[in-house]
Amino acid sequence: MILIDGKKTADEIKKEIAVEVKQIVALGKRAPHLAAVLVGHDGGSETYVAFKIKDCEEVGFRSSLVRFEDTVTEDELLAKVAELNADADLDGFIVQLPLPKHISEQKIIEAIDPRKDVDGFHPENVGRLVLGMPAFLSATPYGIVELLKRYQIPTSGKNCVIVGRSNIVGRPLSILMSQKSVNATVTVAHSQTKDLEKVCAEADILIAALGSPEFIKANMVKEGAVVIDVGTTRVDAPETRSGWRLKCDVKFDEVAPKCSYITPVPGGVGPMTRVSLLQNTLLAARSNG
Repeated sequence: MILIDGKKTADEIKKEIAVEVKQIVALGKRAPHLAAVLVGHDGGSETYVAFKIKDCEEVGFRSSLVRFEDTVTEDELLAKVAELNADADLDGFIVQLPLPKHISEQKIIEAIDPRKDVDGFHPENVGRLVLGMPAFLSATPYGIVELLKRYQIPTSGKNCVIVGRSNIVGRPLSILMSQKSVNATVTVAHSQTKDLEKVCAEADILIAALGSPEFIKANMVKEGAVVIDVGTTRVDAPETRSGWRLKCDVKFDEVAPKCSYITPVPGGVGPMTRVSLLQNTLLAARSNG
């Protein structure tokens, strides 16, 4: 069993990005600029945005953080999105999800200029992905495909089962995995899939992205499978200082011995999601020339 080291791979990509940023600046151009909009004080979102800002510093990007309390109105947030869209000094920005219940996430996503949508969530970018046109790719699917490529894991003709059909991971990942550059045969499984255990156990590449702690067990994985664990869920853990711990979608200790490759949590897909955001921002900066 080989552990897929997402952190090491992300660090290698960050070094590649940093080299290109130095070249851009040496030509007298400004460094790429990424902004994050954070609403409220969700612990997971706070941590994630802090990591994103640190990532920007490491590769030489400029970064900005726009903060709102969770009492911000939808109209106020839409006004800020419009302001960021119009900012010629900004290459891309993300609005960190989830948002408070009184704000429509879809309305906010659709308000973002697709040319600055480095999360790859805007319907225009999703549509371009479906058609195989150049687009900003959703960060997590982008990161997963990059991991498979860099570890030289064979994908052509392989049976790939994705458990989970979210608009952020499952659906866009199914499109990427079936593209000619990857050539996997893709099944998207979900809560209503019949004989889910059997479907999963036939996968050469099994990707768990459903957000259900330790859902994937050994009986759902065939010998020699590649397992990519995307989901993380906070569960109560009174014995820890924080009062919670992260659980992943795969019961790692039970599943790992059967795998040819497997991602750990943390240190697997997470760092690749963040570095994919940097790759999208660099792409946006190139377009702005």
